[in-house]
Amino acid sequence: MKSIKLLIAGLLSLMPALASAQEAGAPGMSVMGQIIFFAGFILIFYFLIWRPQSKRAKEHKALMSGLNKGDEVVTSGGVAGRITKVTDDFIVLEVADNVEMKIQKVAVAAALPKGTLKDI
Repeated sequence: MKSIKLLIAGLLSLMPALASAQEAGAPGMSVMGQIIFFAGFILIFYFLIWRPQSKRAKEHKALMSGLNKGDEVVTSGGVAGRITKVTDDFIVLEVADNVEMKIQKVAVAAALPKGTLKDI
């Protein structure tokens, strides 16, 4: 949000330069029209790109902080298993009987409902 305010402030500071750069007889967009165009472009960028990406990042951070022993998860590489140990940055994932893998928490893509691994 701070960067958007700075961008708008920068555009407003360019207003006198835009007004003097426009020729008197040349047809084109007025200064106010250009500002509205840039503001619309910024809003489109915010709602289509920045906001959804930050929402996904918050959801993934909440998923990583909520991982507990016994949870069933799928990694970004497609490995499914049950968590047997949780540390600050890593988890130990049991992928089969007596087969465990150490995986970074950030590699967890999704948490599965309990009992999903039995059905696979």
